[in-house]
Amino acid sequence: MREFVDATLSFPAVLFAAALVVVIAFWLLVLVGAADHHSFDADLDADLAGVGGVPVTVSVSLMIAVGWFSALTGTVLVHRSGATGAPRAVLACAVLAGALLLAWGAVRLLVHHFRRFFPDQPPPSRQDFLGRVCTIRTGSVSTDFGQAEVTADDGTTATVQVRQLEPVDGELVSGRSGLLYAYDEAGEFFWVSAYDKALDPGPPRGRTASGPAV
Repeated sequence: MREFVDATLSFPAVLFAAALVVVIAFWLLVLVGAADHHSFDADLDADLAGVGGVPVTVSVSLMIAVGWFSALTGTVLVHRSGATGAPRAVLACAVLAGALLLAWGAVRLLVHHFRRFFPDQPPPSRQDFLGRVCTIRTGSVSTDFGQAEVTADDGTTATVQVRQLEPVDGELVSGRSGLLYAYDEAGEFFWVSAYDKALDPGPPRGRTASGPAV
């Protein structure tokens, strides 16, 4: 036990140990819902290191864990070698380089096998809301004012700015349904029209919502 503690607190294992503490704290926050495991995907490009295709937090966490174990093992061997002074420093630096290379290689191999479990998903876009039915949340909608609530594919809701073309349809009041049919890039709002579910023809004749009739 004493040897393990000494190795953990010695260079280079201590560097990975500190990073491992941060990783564990981060995943605890993810577990309680205070953080998202996709938090850093937009900030780092893991493809440059050959470990892309999975969330950055996953690949970095695996790399730190493998690096810590490799550095710890190498540090124990350095201590047992009895080397001191400059030779020991050189060996410690070699352990650091080896741990980094081993961690990178191991994570790259793991990512290659598990990448299929993390399909690429395009970032959400306002264009995804086009053609969706929304619920008006303001008292009314005019040519220069209005808000509505719309539901995305993942079940989350968003409040968007909406406008009507003249002549304004007075039926679009709070609680009514509207159809988002166009998006104005300059004004950053959606054009909306009245929508009545009773007028929805449903799936084409001869087909059901789940597929062709048999």
